[in-house]
Amino acid sequence: MKKQTQKTKSIALMGILSAIILLMSFTPIGYLHLGTIEISLLMIPVALGAIALGPVAGAFLGALFGLTSFIQCFGSSAFGAFMLDLNPILTFFMCFIPRILAGFCTGLVAQAFKSARAKTAKKGKAFNTVFGVSTHAITGLLAAGFNTLFFMSALLLFCWNNQKFIDQMSEWGMPINNIMKFFIAFVGINCVFELIATCVFCGAIGTALEKANLISFDKKSAKDSSDDEHVLMGDVACPVEINEETAETVSEQ
Repeated sequence: MKKQTQKTKSIALMGILSAIILLMSFTPIGYLHLGTIEISLLMIPVALGAIALGPVAGAFLGALFGLTSFIQCFGSSAFGAFMLDLNPILTFFMCFIPRILAGFCTGLVAQAFKSARAKTAKKGKAFNTVFGVSTHAITGLLAAGFNTLFFMSALLLFCWNNQKFIDQMSEWGMPINNIMKFFIAFVGINCVFELIATCVFCGAIGTALEKANLISFDKKSAKDSSDDEHVLMGDVACPVEINEETAETVSEQ
């Protein structure tokens, strides 16, 4: 029964996070367009899904993020429209693959932190609370970092030697004489903002989800996922001991 309840919670959480991604995608909350600068906050729900449900969920939500990113290329994003005109297939690849990888890698990080937290379970409630908030925040920070790193790696790998791409970047005032300078100028303010926002929101919301028991822990990595060790709030553990005399009495009856 408990496993079924947790599965239901996981499905519900996945649906809610998917809906949030779609909602954010088509409102100013998800994509902030400031001229050629684009700030996306969609890694927040992707990271939360990866933290709560693992790498596969992170990859799925990353793919959903990629879908909304690709849709933005049809008029909503100046850079996306340019990339779509440059190479539609490459644009599709760059919208999806980096976001899927970012969500999956975030889930792997979250799993590693869960294992680390299981080893510190006996250090007290205060320590574990602080450690829990920190791990969620760091995971969020890395999620935004993964997204930027994978996207920029694909962009530079496929477009850096394309003359049309170089000419357009030059027209937009980007430094094209040095690949590192271009990287820093391109990610610039938007990357810093995304890193901070994802870090803060994942730290706060991740902790709230955990307190609401919406973040489940692996049996091997946390005590409270074990059926015989988990006690729900308001329940009282009632150990029952059956000795030989009791067993004989029951047998006679």
